Amino acid sequence: MTLGLFITGTDTSVGKTIACAALLHALAHTHRRVVGMKPVAAGAALHEGQWTNEDAVALRAASTVAVPPALDNPVLLPEPLSPHIAAARAGQSISVPSIVQSYQALAAQADAVVVEGAGGFHVPLTATETGADLALALNLPVVLVVGLRLGCLNHAALTAEAIRARGLTLAGWVANRMDPGMQAPQENIDWLRQHLQAPLWADIPYRPHPDPRTLATCYRLPAPWK
Repeated sequence: MTLGLFITGTDTSVGKTIACAALLHALAHTHRRVVGMKPVAAGAALHEGQWTNEDAVALRAASTVAVPPALDNPVLLPEPLSPHIAAARAGQSISVPSIVQSYQALAAQADAVVVEGAGGFHVPLTATETGADLALALNLPVVLVVGLRLGCLNHAALTAEAIRARGLTLAGWVANRMDPGMQAPQENIDWLRQHLQAPLWADIPYRPHPDPRTLATCYRLPAPWK
């Protein structure tokens, strides 16, 4: 049976991609075929002659299975905006059922699939649907990436509450020390340990140029997620 995980964050730009890529490397020790998925990516650039998204590229580099872009990044939007705005400007539509079909096709080819959500948990995807609706449609356990900076405790607590309100499992969380100047980071982690009611999967140190393969050693995956 394929292991699937949905990765969300306390906000945009909190280190979800590096956490996902490192998790893929960690899972590869026990799962031969691992693949990352970026269902909705806003912001495209030319890479090796093709339009793609840097987050999708990073996940592909950490995967052990090569798949068509239509499966691991079914929605690629040109502008780095909220997905619902970027899609409207590009004349595209985001279909949650279509994304679920792409995920199912990936899961059929892999032992583990790591799905990186766009932005935070409630980021708008359409006029009526958000990232939370996508997570619910996929029905996967959720891992929350907490970007350690001032304000993260509130964001983390609210996101954990929103995940559980949807009936989803908060399987664990990742502390990403993204701000080297943050005061009292350990005290913040201690508070999160007490209040998120989920295990800490990884404590990722600050690195100006993080290497996902090296950071995979930060993960301590509890059963049954190993």
